[in-house]
Formats: sequence, structure tokens, C-alpha cells
Amino acid sequence: MLSTAALRAHLLAARLAGPVATSREESLRSYRLFAARDPRVLLGLDPEGEWELPEVVALMAEKCGVSADPCHISGHDVIDPELTLTALDAFADRLAAAVQRRAPVLLGTGHPHRLLGFYAALADALSAAGCAVLTPAHGRRVDITTRFGLRTYNLAYVRGVALVREPSAPSTGRETGAHCHSPLPVRTALAAAAEVGGPLPELVIGDHGWVCGAGQLGFEAIGPADTNDPALFVGEAEGVVSVAVPVDDGVRSDYYRPLTRYVLNRACLSQ
Repeated sequence: MLSTAALRAHLLAARLAGPVATSREESLRSYRLFAARDPRVLLGLDPEGEWELPEVVALMAEKCGVSADPCHISGHDVIDPELTLTALDAFADRLAAAVQRRAPVLLGTGHPHRLLGFYAALADALSAAGCAVLTPAHGRRVDITTRFGLRTYNLAYVRGVALVREPSAPSTGRETGAHCHSPLPVRTALAAAAEVGGPLPELVIGDHGWVCGAGQLGFEAIGPADTNDPALFVGEAEGVVSVAVPVDDGVRSDYYRPLTRYVLNRACLSQ
């Protein structure tokens, strides 16, 4: 079993925590946009609080470990590995609770090139433990407004994990899916499940709009978030998101394998 000390060392060595690749400039830009209620960074969340810039910075310092000094405006951002470990424990506890009640689950990612393997391993373990891994709206069209204009995608599932693809993308091979922050894919999946009378997920696992979009609709939602993703941490603070795990979401996909082993072991789901 991977020890807490070993995982802490891995988090720092792989730059999943500690000084991360996300820049302070990028994080502060996201915080300013969030304070301005820009939908690109709200990720489907409709915050109850005002969340002005100083409040967002203070929350991210508390939840992630970034600098609380608004005058600190450059360099690499920082994630406190102790906060990551605490959140991973809470994440694992939610997995264990879902297994205990054999809850149907939905998994989806806007980071398929990095995080697909992480979620797929969770899907395999949850399925083996008796949880139904849902795949509603497979192939359904999703129109998403991006900075490049309106883009059409198709909702697809790879190893039980939802993602979006451009219609021209191959369904097999190296291409996995598109990077996506939108809550529209999870809304599409949930609406499709409701249309046929369920089942609906009792737990949604993912990132970006998958977590905030599901949580805003009242579904329990958990997942990882980088320092430039304040919506998940605001959602957690307001009780809309159950667990937001502070971690760099853009490193090599194999660097997440120790995190997978850790949460599966803690949730008693090791295969």
C-alpha cells in the first residue's frame, strides 16, 4: 500500500503539488474572471456569495495553499501537498460511501489527454464493487460556445468515462477527446438519463464543468482542480461540490497512477 509519506514525495517530485506549472499570472486572471462572473471560469456554478477578488484569493490560499498576498503576481503557483492529501482522503471516503450503498456513478473529464486513465481506473474499481457506471447520451451532439466560436462535439465514453470529441475525430486509436471546461456535457448526460427514467447518478466524478455542472444541479460531485479553477473550491465552500482536490491537472498521465492507487487503497477498492 502506498504510504502517505510516499505519496507526498511523489506529489512534490512530479510537481502535482508544491511549485506547479500553472503560473501565478494565470491563476490571478482566473480569479478576476470568476469575480466578474465570467461563464468561462464559472464552469456551470452559480455562486450564492459575492466572491470579490480578495475573497477568491483568500479562499484559494486556504483550499490550495497559493499565496494569499494579492501583490504576489508572478512566478509559479504553489499547491500545499498536505491539502492535497487531506482532500484525497475525503475523495476516497466518498468513493467508499458510494460502494457501500452500490450507488450508480457517472464519470467525465474535460482533460482526457491527462486524466482519462485516472478516471478509468476508478470506473473499473467501482464497477467491480457493484456500482453501475452510467453512460447516458453516448453519441449525443453537444454545441459549446468557445473563444473560437460555436463548436459542435459528440459525447462519447472511453472505458466508462465521458468526454467530448469533434465529430471528425476517430473513435479509436490515440485520439481520446477534446479539452473542455463547459458544463454542457454533464447537463446533456443527466438530461438523457432522466429522459429514459434513470437511473440517475448518486455520485459524479470528474473535473471542470463535470463537477460544477452536476453539483449545481444537486448531484454529489467530486474531483480534482488546479490553482486556476476557483469554481470547484467556491462550490465546495458553498456546499455545492462535495470534494475538490487541489492538484495540477496538466502533468503526464502516468504521474496520476500513484494517486489512483492511494485512493483505491483507502476506499478498500484495490483490485
